[in-house]
Amino acid sequence: MATIDLSGYNLSELKGLQHDIEKEVKSRQHQDLQRAREQILAIAQEAGVSVEELLAADSKKPKGSKGQRVQARYQNPSDNSQTWTGRGRQPKWIAERLARGKSMDDFRI
Repeated sequence: MATIDLSGYNLSELKGLQHDIEKEVKSRQHQDLQRAREQILAIAQEAGVSVEELLAADSKKPKGSKGQRVQARYQNPSDNSQTWTGRGRQPKWIAERLARGKSMDDFRI
């Protein structure tokens, strides 16, 4: 890459160059993005597939266990609506009763 001597420019001229360079960088990024889109569309068209089909095929992959609900294993005896799976932070109602001498088996569903 060529070295440019900027020592002869004043601050105002340097800021103007900086602005022009940033503008050119954005323009070239936009051009690269547009070329990439055109290439993707051309490849999809050659294969006889729409871009929507390509994107939809990606979303049909199984995502593992993320988002799957785990069944509750523990329940508050004094309030049946309060349950806990046994994962994550222990609920306050369990911690309080354990401190009073109860065991985890007392909360099993």
